[in-house]
Amino acid sequence: MSGASLEQAGAGSAIYPSLRGKRVLVTGGGSGIGAGIVEAFAGQDAHVTFFDICEDESRELAESLNAGFERVDLTNIAATQASIARLVEEAGPFDVLVNNAANDDRHKVEDVTEEYWDNRVAVNLKHLFFCAQSVIPGMRQKGGGAIVNLGSISWHLALPELVLYQTCKAGIEGLTRALARELGPDNIRVNCVVPGNVRTPRQLKWYTPEGEAEIVAAQCLKGRLVPKDIAAMILFLASDEARLVSGHEHFVDAGWR
Repeated sequence: MSGASLEQAGAGSAIYPSLRGKRVLVTGGGSGIGAGIVEAFAGQDAHVTFFDICEDESRELAESLNAGFERVDLTNIAATQASIARLVEEAGPFDVLVNNAANDDRHKVEDVTEEYWDNRVAVNLKHLFFCAQSVIPGMRQKGGGAIVNLGSISWHLALPELVLYQTCKAGIEGLTRALARELGPDNIRVNCVVPGNVRTPRQLKWYTPEGEAEIVAAQCLKGRLVPKDIAAMILFLASDEARLVSGHEHFVDAGWR
């Protein structure tokens, strides 16, 4: 591994030789947890491409990591699948798909309209299936692959004002198990990573220092989760070290109860 990549991976971080040179696609990779995932794969000398709708910060991240960036609106399924098809045609099939993109806007039950329901499902659930559908043929061609879906601790804790988000995130766990069964014969592993409350600029919009302290107090482990913690689990699940790990949820939440 090069010195620059080792620095990106972080001193003392695990290095997975099986990830070197792998083709990786990350959705919602421009900021927050997604940016941490992109950085982690870049640190493994993988060839990373990520989708996002926020152009300025995404282009800056891509340039700093020598990663690929595509502006893609994941709610437009046809355009999303066309982008994936073009990327596969240009550089070959993907080995790893990380379905990370989501939006946890707060909402009250009485304010939900049918239009908002459809939008939230499109933003938080629908594209995961169709991105997977798009990369599966190439993974079959290569003899296997790994799909990692991002869930959420929120529905396990029944947090308030997130009914639609939590409905989608619960669905992702079902989707993960179903795809793992369907794709197992093709040596395609499908797992779900369930983050706890991760300290990102977006999450800091919702929590005061007192609120953060309450979250840490409810955790078994008293550290504050950051994107690197989530990315570490994803790297393992994408690597050959997890060759017989599929169809399950893997919590990275510091034991939040």
